[in-house]
Amino acid sequence: MSVINWFEDKRKFGGLIGAFFEEATRSSLSNEKEKRVSINASKGLWARCDNRGNMLYVKFLKQNRSVCEECGYHLPMNSMERIELSIDPNTWIPMDEDTAARDILSFSDEDSYENRLLVSQEKTGLIDAVQTGIGYLNGTLIAPGVMDFNFMGGSMGSVVGEKITRLIEYATQSLLPLVLVCASGGARMQEGTFSLMQMAKISSVLQLHQVRKKLLYISVLTYPTTGGVTASFGMLGDIIIAESKAYIAFAGKRVIEQTLRQKIPDDFQAAESSFTNGLLDSIVPRNLLKGVLSEIFDLYFSIPYKKN
Repeated sequence: MSVINWFEDKRKFGGLIGAFFEEATRSSLSNEKEKRVSINASKGLWARCDNRGNMLYVKFLKQNRSVCEECGYHLPMNSMERIELSIDPNTWIPMDEDTAARDILSFSDEDSYENRLLVSQEKTGLIDAVQTGIGYLNGTLIAPGVMDFNFMGGSMGSVVGEKITRLIEYATQSLLPLVLVCASGGARMQEGTFSLMQMAKISSVLQLHQVRKKLLYISVLTYPTTGGVTASFGMLGDIIIAESKAYIAFAGKRVIEQTLRQKIPDDFQAAESSFTNGLLDSIVPRNLLKGVLSEIFDLYFSIPYKKN
């Protein structure tokens, strides 16, 4: 049974009121698709599914891990929601919370980099676009890092690179499995070459973690994972998992079409296409992710890799 069929069966037997509101709001939906939005109860009682446009009651949507009850579409989550999804209650210990970016290049476009940082910090309550730390997942101590797309599009600057590097080094020294949840538009252009350097820095410490110490690294790709994150640690996992319909790419569809001078399919960069072409190990529904990770860790610790 496919994931979509699973959610469809669940809707038939226990669906709420989504179908009613979908019909009531059908006339208000034009050809233009509305923006993806984070689910935040303080912004209202209702949210709209980005896939079918049907109305969803925020309280029930949060209980369902921001997955549409009608079609199984995965709506965005912030980094704290993802931590709460996978980490056992009261076991999360953050690391390097106060590490902050500096505008070394004095970069400015329509707004200064400093102001963009301040706006994102006020909007998200985060210092930068990733949260790192340690915590227990079904009783197993792991080192997770979770990116937040709400902070400047999850872009990878020097702070993101440094926090992930420190997390990997800690996991390597403590012999912990590593999990990185990716949600990023790529390297942060406001930091120029400094942001690009993070790709090599993170990849080098991952080599120590995976190859020399034989420790497990699981990469979880969510909507969207693009640019320098895809080109570095996003695709370096021993096991690479993606959420359903996650957008996974290096360059965007328009750039590819202009370079190749040919059209590419609309779903060419969806997780399902990447899985079909062998770039992913599995597509896991969000509600099942914690259980799947737990089973992988149980298997890993019961049969550790040993060099002959």
